[in-house]
Amino acid sequence: MDLPAWNDPDFKGGTMVRAALWLMQEVGEGNTFTKEQLRLAFPGVSQADRRLRDLRKYQWSILTSTEDASLLSEEQRFLQAGVPVWEPAARRAAASQDAVSAKEKQAALSRDDFMCTTCGISGGEPYPDDLTQAGVLSVSRRLTVLPDGRERVLLVTECKRCRAGTDGSPARADDVQAAIDALDDDGRRQLQRWIARGRRVLTPLDRAWSSYRRLPPDARDEVRARLDR
Repeated sequence: MDLPAWNDPDFKGGTMVRAALWLMQEVGEGNTFTKEQLRLAFPGVSQADRRLRDLRKYQWSILTSTEDASLLSEEQRFLQAGVPVWEPAARRAAASQDAVSAKEKQAALSRDDFMCTTCGISGGEPYPDDLTQAGVLSVSRRLTVLPDGRERVLLVTECKRCRAGTDGSPARADDVQAAIDALDDDGRRQLQRWIARGRRVLTPLDRAWSSYRRLPPDARDEVRARLDR
């Protein structure tokens, strides 16, 4: 399917939609762009950067230097496209189905101890396999199969990487099986529980770590000092 041209003067889309098309047609998934390039693409549009950020509500993954330490402050990375916002029906459906209120978001984050329920990363914590990137949490609606087989749509806390479904490396079934084979009996039973629930179940240690991560630096020092006694 051909996309509308982002700079077609006859195209009726707003700045957010045009910005999405610009990312697709001029930047490309996985590539970086600068704020200056965005400003030049949309001259005279004072809030083009805000409209670009609005795409995140439609599952577009756009990283800044805060989330990807390999980027300069003026750079951003277009990681992955989300809902095709240039299609009005898709945009309306996504807005109505996936909208999460601020109250719902805070309740879900608190329930999940401010950790990704898939990989366990805390908000702002560097990924063990890529210290240049930190976990950025979001709350979304997911169809979940309960242990008794019933299906329910639940609010789920995920980091951007897990929500995108990839860390950038190919998934290999043999690697997964090898990792499972290396588990002891307790680990295999725990994995079975996670698979049945469709999410990682946080342990008291996980929750303690997440709580520690949210402390200000001075309070962290106090906790470390107590542990060292």
